[in-house]
Formats: sequence, C-alpha cells, structure tokens
Amino acid sequence: MSEEGGTTAPPAIDRKVRLKVPAQHVPKQPPEVRVHNWEETYQGFDLETARIEAYRCIQCPAAPCQKACPVHNDIPGAFNLLEQGDAVGAANVFRQTSNLPEVCGRICPQEKLCEGDCVVGKHNIPVQIGKLEAFCSDYQRRTEGLPVPVVAERTGRRVAVVGAGPAGLAVAELTAAQGHDVTVFDAWPYPGGLLTYGIPNFKLSKRIVREKMAQLEALDIRFVTNTVVGRDVRVRQLLDDQGFDVVFVGVGATKGGRMRIPGEDLPKVHQATDFLVRANAPQDLLPPGYHERPWVGDRCIVIGGGDTAMDCVRSARRLGAGQVACVYRRTEAEMRCREEERRHAVEEGVQFRYLVQPLEFLADASGKLVGVRCQEMRLTEADESGRRRPEPIPGHVFDLACDSAVVAVGYSPDDEWQRDSDQIETDRSGLVVIDRRTGRTSDPRVFAGGDIVNGADLVVTAMADGRRAAAAINEYLSQLGCKGARPGS
Repeated sequence: MSEEGGTTAPPAIDRKVRLKVPAQHVPKQPPEVRVHNWEETYQGFDLETARIEAYRCIQCPAAPCQKACPVHNDIPGAFNLLEQGDAVGAANVFRQTSNLPEVCGRICPQEKLCEGDCVVGKHNIPVQIGKLEAFCSDYQRRTEGLPVPVVAERTGRRVAVVGAGPAGLAVAELTAAQGHDVTVFDAWPYPGGLLTYGIPNFKLSKRIVREKMAQLEALDIRFVTNTVVGRDVRVRQLLDDQGFDVVFVGVGATKGGRMRIPGEDLPKVHQATDFLVRANAPQDLLPPGYHERPWVGDRCIVIGGGDTAMDCVRSARRLGAGQVACVYRRTEAEMRCREEERRHAVEEGVQFRYLVQPLEFLADASGKLVGVRCQEMRLTEADESGRRRPEPIPGHVFDLACDSAVVAVGYSPDDEWQRDSDQIETDRSGLVVIDRRTGRTSDPRVFAGGDIVNGADLVVTAMADGRRAAAAINEYLSQLGCKGARPGS
C-alpha cells in the first residue's frame, strides 16, 4: 500500500525495451518429416519462451488487437498474466470471451485480425498472438483439463441447436450454463462440424475436438448425431411437436462449389469436402461410404485459392502424391488463403500455377482421368470497384497431366433444413436474414448464425455469431420464466 492508503501502482511499462525483444521461434516439424504424417505442423511454445513472447506485448491502452478480434479477447490482459508465468490465468482470460481458444489460436487468420493490428508490428514482427493463445489453452488442458462452467439452476426451458459446428457449440455451451436443457442435432456421426470433418489434423488435432466434446457433455448437453434436420426431423416439429422453446440454426455453408466444366464427374475428380473428410477424419468417426481414403496417384491437381485448397494440396502430399499443383485463375496477391498455409504448402513441395483457368477434365478412351485442359489468363486494369479481373489470353491453351484432381472453389448454404421453414427469410444467395444484434430470424423462435448467415467465413466469426445469439436466447427464455426442471434432473 502507498502512504496515502491506495493500492500500489503497477510498474511502468518500458515499451522501448520490449520493442527490442526479438520474436520467439515456434518449433515445427520439418517439411520432409511432416509430409509423412498427419500430426500438427507446429509443436508449440514452452512456458519460458511463451513468457518472453508475451513480454513483447507493449500493453498499449488502445488495444487495437482486441478491437480487431471478432470476439474482442482481452489480449493485453492475458499476456500480462502469461509474462508472469500464469498460463492458466491467461487461458481463463481468453475463455471469458471465447469458447474455442485452443482452436482459434491455431486456425484464425491472425495476420488479418489481431496480429494485423498489433502496434509492435509497426516496428518489429507482430506479437504471435495466435500461437500464444493456443499455448495458454493447451497448457491449461494438459495441467488442469478444460474448465467446466458452473450450471445455473434448471429452468425447464429447452433449446434445440441444429449443427454442431463452432456457432452451434457456442450456443449450446452458453445456454446450457444458464440452466436450459440443450439438444444438439448434427448430420455427421460425431459433433464438431468442420472442426472434426473439414480441418485436417496437421492444423488441428482431433484430440482437441474430442476433449471439447467431453467438456460439453459434462454440461449435460445431449448430442443427436446422424440426424439431418429437414429430412429426419423438421424445425416445425422441434418447436411444435417436440416441445423446444427455441431453435438455433448453425448448419453452415456445406455445399461445395462446382466448376460446371466437361469431365467434372469423372472418377478421381474429387469435391473438396468429400476429399477432406475421407482423407483426415478417423475411421471410427466416418459415416458409411466414407471409409476408403481418396486415391490421388502420383500427380494431383487442386483447383482453388482459399484455405480449403491449401488443406487439399497438403493432404494430397500426405496421401502419397509426389507431384501436387495448385491451379488458380488469379495471382498470388489475390489468393484468399492464409500466407502461413501457402508457405507451408511450398515447403512441402506443392507447385503453384497462377493465372490459369481449367476448361475441361480430360479422360482417355477408357474414361480414366489423365489431365486438365487449361486457359492462360491475365488480369485486366482495375475496374470501378478497384478489382483486376482475370480474362483469357487468346490462343494460350495447354494441358496439365494428372492422375487425380480436387475442386475447391467455394461453398454455398445447405438449405435442406428449410423444407418446412419457408417463413424464415433468406436473401437471394440463400443466406438466412437475421437481426445482427441478436441472431433472431423472421421467426421469433428461430435464431441463426455462422456460415448459413455469412456465407463461407471463419470459425471465429461463426463462434461470435453463436455467442451473440446465445445471449439473446438466454434473455428471451428468462422472460418466459421457468417451467420446471427436466424429470430426473
């Protein structure tokens, strides 16, 4: 205590000293090793190195990193604890605003979000916020396990969550903690959505997803898998026949895009979702018909320039393809994938063919895929929107030989859940229209969030949608009042 009786002020931050500290190295598997396994590429910080990296945060009062985070994690607050060696305390700071810090720390595009606004980045390499977030949450999981929230007194109110991806899981966790009975419906045999079936193990270990599911089951959340809402059960039935008070829809944008060019239905021309599910999901989590790993041969071509395309090219290398090429109709500057993922692909021997547009998949006389006919492109001058668009270079057509190909050109909403929900408003793209503050749809008992609202987007934006919707659902159900606890609870 000071002489005046107040609390002693914390020591002043010497920002000049902190700015001179070099960025710390994060160990990762060498490319020649990792292409032969599916383990995570990054091996993570140790505690002392993490403390040093956290010390690089200059604790700026404006905290632009926090503002740039879709869930507004208190990044300076977490790193203040971490630099003192309190990794568990730092993890709990992240958990105040994030349901999935161990996931977001691995797969968020931090360079475009928090790290992109890190003030340290104006003078040095930005603080490695994502790697530290993953470290803190991993340290807590290893030493104490995932913390299970204290559940409020049972309300008897029932919440149905459609889709067990990031948005739905956030809603399930936050509404269950308020004492509501929560049931999550999902089409796959195991919860997690793209965390389980879309993101390869070399980016996100399935062990992390399994531990998260165990935490949610400890909240007495029920998971009903192998169930397609809209086919096996309908939204109207959940509300009117099965007694749910509200439904949250978070089914995502799961329909893979098609190129609509000749030969796209040839054998060994894979759609990205099917390819990634069969390539990386554990056998015990796969539905019937998915147990055979994709055959890629020696030469594989992946079409696309986003994160899904990077997941596919890196998976193809691990499936045994000696030559993998990524074909993209624009330049490297326009690629939507994370730079880190593109760099990892290059390290693993993937070739990139820019300004190339596939025209046709080629087959031999027996119907076997043998190549892709391609058109060389160039970018026009920028139009009124500022974009340079690809256009064909007349006469520049060539063939690329391949044994297999993967189409990874985007996703659109899955509308099967809407079979009896015509009163729920959607836009011309099929995306659900919601009140952005609450996630409420045009049906007052139905909420939505994630890719079904935003189009194919990020895990963190889906989770942010889920958190907003959960707050609104909890408020709505509190206004209805309790109606008795579930029998036997």
